[in-house]
Amino acid sequence: MKFFTSLPVKLLLGVVVGIIVGLVANTAVMNVVVTVRYILSQLIMFCVPLIIIGFIAPSITRLGKNASRMLAVAIVIAYASTLIVALLAMLAGFGIIPLLNIVSQVEGLKELPPVLFQLNIPQLMPVMSALVVSILLGLAATWTNAKTITVVLEEFQKIVLDIVTKIVIPILPVFIAFTFCGLAYEGTITKQFPVFITVILIVMAGHYIWLAVLYAVAGAYAKENPFKILKNYGPAYITAVGTMSSAATLAVALRCAEKSEPPLRDDMVDFGIPLFANIHLCGSVLTEVFFVMTVSKVLYGTLPELPTMILFCVLLGIFAIGAPGVPGGTVMASLGLITGVLGFDEAGCALMLTIFALQDSFGTACNVTGDGALTLILTGYANKHNIERHKLEAVF
Repeated sequence: MKFFTSLPVKLLLGVVVGIIVGLVANTAVMNVVVTVRYILSQLIMFCVPLIIIGFIAPSITRLGKNASRMLAVAIVIAYASTLIVALLAMLAGFGIIPLLNIVSQVEGLKELPPVLFQLNIPQLMPVMSALVVSILLGLAATWTNAKTITVVLEEFQKIVLDIVTKIVIPILPVFIAFTFCGLAYEGTITKQFPVFITVILIVMAGHYIWLAVLYAVAGAYAKENPFKILKNYGPAYITAVGTMSSAATLAVALRCAEKSEPPLRDDMVDFGIPLFANIHLCGSVLTEVFFVMTVSKVLYGTLPELPTMILFCVLLGIFAIGAPGVPGGTVMASLGLITGVLGFDEAGCALMLTIFALQDSFGTACNVTGDGALTLILTGYANKHNIERHKLEAVF
């Protein structure tokens, strides 16, 4: 069955197998585990700058091709939604996580054996360099109407996406299994597992709160009843939970939005829903911000500093706009931020990838459902500024 071959199930199986093996493993077994985990982590980290360039730069060129007044408004409200929810998740993290009784240091831990064989795979460039290159390359290609480099970037994105789907994603369950094997061998996993269950429930509650805020703001701005839209989004929400992909849910989301005409305008639905499916990932961002703070507390004993978290939230909003609407797209696209800004090592990245994937369905469902609210804002803006349908159609 497809369910048993899905990434969350594979990751969960990796967690279970890793914990079981780690509880009974001896030093000889752990020598192999830590060595293979090190090599896999080197391979994954090598791909991070490629992922950043492959996702961010082509997204900028695509947006530049269709630059218009409504596109600018759409980008602004999508980024505003993402940034605000990230900052709110950060504040919630500073307020809630210290109350969760997280024990970062446990007495009597075993020490992991050293890596037997270190296969170092240096990155082509540092993470922040990759981000700057992506932004400058995308903008410059747009300004100069560089058709050749634009096509190259599109092809490069396809290549990187294949690297992610055919190399990085398949080795993740193995990497996760070996990481949790190490945590179980050390003896910390049994202390921390209840914390992650609690955190996932907190994040899901945050999704519903933010959706309520988005629709309330959109309804007030457009002077329409937002429930007329929200009530039609059940099929899209369920589909997103099942597919874990905004892109895969797009057809259903369009049908749900079309049932909401009015108050939504048909031209705004055709324009906004496909666009927001790729640039508005509020649920995933909320989840990632709260989770990185939890993982930092679990593994490193402290929460990141406030200025560091603010920088992370600001940059995460940019990364989310460029992330693909595929399962795990947000966290994969921003893996460089997790290592470069927050300083996570391979254990932190593995733990982050795991708990993110286990709830990715609900984060995606929040993303998709939130797109209806932003489309209502677009409709309100168009109506307030007397933007006619034929003017918008010129964008395409």
